[in-house]
Formats: sequence, structure tokens, C-alpha cells
Amino acid sequence: MSKNKFRASAAMLAMGLSLAACTTMSDDMMATSANAGASVMVGGAAMFPNRTIVENAVNSRDHTTLVAAVQAAGLVDTLSGPGPFTVFAPTNDAFAKLPAGTVDTLLQPANRAMLQSVLTYHVVPGRLTAADLMTQIRAGGGQAQLTTVQGGTLTARMMGDKIMLVDAKGGMSHVTQANVMQSNGVIHVTDGVSLPG
Repeated sequence: MSKNKFRASAAMLAMGLSLAACTTMSDDMMATSANAGASVMVGGAAMFPNRTIVENAVNSRDHTTLVAAVQAAGLVDTLSGPGPFTVFAPTNDAFAKLPAGTVDTLLQPANRAMLQSVLTYHVVPGRLTAADLMTQIRAGGGQAQLTTVQGGTLTARMMGDKIMLVDAKGGMSHVTQANVMQSNGVIHVTDGVSLPG
């Protein structure tokens, strides 16, 4: 497959993982983006709540790296399934923060299992809105332990009015856009890539 074709098909997927769109967690913003009848803009495109993650994914220009990775990992069918899934979707800029060569290495066929592990570490079973996450954080005395599809744990905390994720290696990322509703889950856009232990 040519690099351009690979990127095009990857772009379909990455956008779906980019569907969450709130820089702050104010009640008004959460109510607006959680409205089942309204679309939310992500990466310059409308995300429709009656479409799956993959059906929305083809349009976000901010998640082409994520889409390429989902395609390379063979996770398109999974993310098209009924779910529901909560996806923490790193942007292209988030992937660009990784050490040089990391993304290219992960996209190589020989590293498919490692790529699947990284990607499924960004997925939590169920549909957890920002309000749900904040409730769990409060109930946990300031943090919530989220068990990912990969089997590892992401720790969610509040940092001001934003949700912060701490990965198994101590790396931090923030939800920059929340509650992008999909027919098979919800996406929260993040500014960092979370890495499993």
C-alpha cells in the first residue's frame, strides 16, 4: 500500500478517535457537546452523534496519525462495533511530541502487537462522559483508576477545570475537547499520547 493510500485510510480512523471537543469542562460546554441531536466540530469537521467512531473519523484533519495507527493495528472493525467505548484520542501534535522515529517504528508491520497495545490503552469500556469521569475522580478522593481495553490502568485527575490523565510511565496528558458523542461511544481529545507500562 502506498504511503498516501495508507495515510488516507488511516485518516478515516483517526478522526473518530478525535471526536472529543472541550477545552474546559464548564456545565454549558458539557451540555452542548453532549446534546444527542447536535454535531460537534473536531479537526475542522462535524462529528455526528448518530455515526460510529469510524464513520466520523474520515473527516478530522487533527487525527490523521491516529487514524493511520488504528488502520495499521487492524482495529477498524473493533471501533466500528457496538461498543460502547470511551476513547482518549491524541491529536497529530500529541504524536509529534514522542521521540523522533517512534511513530514510524510503531507503524511497521513487525510492531503490530506493540501498536495495538498502545492504542487499546487509550480505550476504556463503556461510555464515560466528562461528568462521569469527574464524578469518579471526586468519589476516589481526587483520582479515578480507569481500566483500559489493553488491561492497564490510566489515572484520571482534575487539573483546574481540565481532566488530566496519568499513564503507567508517569506521563501526563490533558483532555482538550470532551464529550464528542458517537453512536458507539464517546471521544475525548487529548494533547498527549498515553503509554502502557
